[in-house]
Amino acid sequence: SPSNSSRKLACVPVVPLDDSANRRISISEAFLATDSILELYFNVASDLVVYPRVIEAHLRAELPFMATENILMNAVSAGGDRQELHEKIRVHSMEAARQVKEEGLSNDLLQRIANDEAFGLSLEQLESLMNPEGFTGRAEQQTEEFLDEQVAPILIEYRKLLGMSDEVKV
Repeated sequence: SPSNSSRKLACVPVVPLDDSANRRISISEAFLATDSILELYFNVASDLVVYPRVIEAHLRAELPFMATENILMNAVSAGGDRQELHEKIRVHSMEAARQVKEEGLSNDLLQRIANDEAFGLSLEQLESLMNPEGFTGRAEQQTEEFLDEQVAPILIEYRKLLGMSDEVKV
């Protein structure tokens, strides 16, 4: 019959070693890669110049495509046939996009839709739907919450190491 000590040994789980050479190399390499990525990001972001008017111009050029669902809903509310209008928006959008990409012309999607009697919407009505804030949902609030709740505490805690103030500007 086995002794008490051998019974205890039989109950001890076998734990494999997890500090292999591969693990020692891959973990350190991961930290070095992360450090390099952050250095590159800092290098690019520190000299970043933002031109709000250029951003607005690009946004305004793309906004009609983003607003097609809202345009469709308004046209259907005005009595249009959803299936017919959906196909017309698709055709008008494809042609406007082709014109922009292949010919370098401006986006005339709103004008195309305003000229199409099936929609029953004027250019002024269509332009009133082009409010960029109407397409961002809670993005602004979520960004502010993230900065306030996640980023600001880290910056405050490590501001002396970073040589920064604790103010976050958006």
